[in-house]
Amino acid sequence: MDKMADVLGRAGAWCGQNKYLSAIKNAFQNFMPLTIAGAIGVLWCNVLVNDQTGLGLFFKPIMALDFLNPAFQAVNFCTISCITVGITLGIAQEIGVWNMGAEKAGYIPGLVGLAAWLSVTNTSHMVEGAKEAFTGIAGNELGATGLFTGMIIGVLSVELFCFFEKQDALKIKMPEQVPPGVARAFEVLVPATITLIITACIGSACYNLTGLYLNDVIKNGIQGPLGAVGATIPGVMIIYLVIMLFWLVGIHGNNMLSAVKEALFTPLALENVEKFNKGEKPTNIINMYFLQMCGEFGGSGVTIGLVIAIMIFGKREDNKAIASLSLVPGLFNINETVTFGIPMVLNPILGIPFVFACLVTILVGYVLTVIGFCPVACLTVPWTTPPIVFGFLATGANVMGAVTQAILIVVSTVIYVPFLIAYEKYQNKQAAEA
Repeated sequence: MDKMADVLGRAGAWCGQNKYLSAIKNAFQNFMPLTIAGAIGVLWCNVLVNDQTGLGLFFKPIMALDFLNPAFQAVNFCTISCITVGITLGIAQEIGVWNMGAEKAGYIPGLVGLAAWLSVTNTSHMVEGAKEAFTGIAGNELGATGLFTGMIIGVLSVELFCFFEKQDALKIKMPEQVPPGVARAFEVLVPATITLIITACIGSACYNLTGLYLNDVIKNGIQGPLGAVGATIPGVMIIYLVIMLFWLVGIHGNNMLSAVKEALFTPLALENVEKFNKGEKPTNIINMYFLQMCGEFGGSGVTIGLVIAIMIFGKREDNKAIASLSLVPGLFNINETVTFGIPMVLNPILGIPFVFACLVTILVGYVLTVIGFCPVACLTVPWTTPPIVFGFLATGANVMGAVTQAILIVVSTVIYVPFLIAYEKYQNKQAAEA
């Protein structure tokens, strides 16, 4: 274990010294408080004050608070639903500070990065039946769908800006009596303008050459090759491996591959629903409901296992505090608190079970279904339904579905335990050297 911790610790040190990886990690860590606020909004609107899928379905008096739902929806929108805005700005700012120093950088790199991302984003939309296009940014591009593009442009634009900023010939010099803030604004005027012209030209060239905006090209380039993967165990393993690798670098993997998952697994699930309604035995083991039940309980990476592992085996108070905060959201499959609080993003030790734990639980769930221990998942269940209850409902109110999910929770916890021990040793070593 010590040897593994040492090897992974060296990998972590390399990650910490890498400018781009550090910028990504720091951006997500800094955004964490807003992510938690957004998760509270999701919890309120989907789990508590909701008479279709939440507590309001069983406890009607709580619906007296539904006048607050728009406010909590707004909290979710301005945080999680607009995460690309915050992360793009954050990454750009981190790289700018790395290249120029905090005092010289100010807030300019972050603003340049955000403006550069906007320069490649589609702002003209034609709605079917409308006579004219309307101007605006699609909600999915503000959220996780646009995140990968935002990260790339955030890095590229600020590196360009910093390069041009170093060229004295591009600086507009102001007299000494001009206030420093004004003088600095004129100094970076030309470098910022050139940078934005370049990124805008990249976006325009992409559209002119392909007929697609840059974000669509990136999205389709990732989704397209994966679309041919069949709904088989090897195919599922590949899809979820890619999803979790996206998560490992801070990108919402489920959103990136949602089209692939829906196209492959929803028709299989609907076939099961039809057979169940007819009183027949569902036959499609691999379907959307099965994957949610066996590979996404407690959130992506089945991190409910990590939360339980920390609460039982954890020694560090900071990790226990994060686990305590993450337990209740995790019970409703909301895991941003633990994902960005630990953080799991670019974590060289906990990143291993974070990526592979769900693959193991999916495989175990598949085997249990094949041998007849677990019924085939055949009913849709709200994604915020707590584990065990989810398994019970998804298998047609069968108690063995609940037992199966309980087993999978234990499996995920066992997977996380040795890595948690190694990670806490690494944390203690880092603290001792600080």
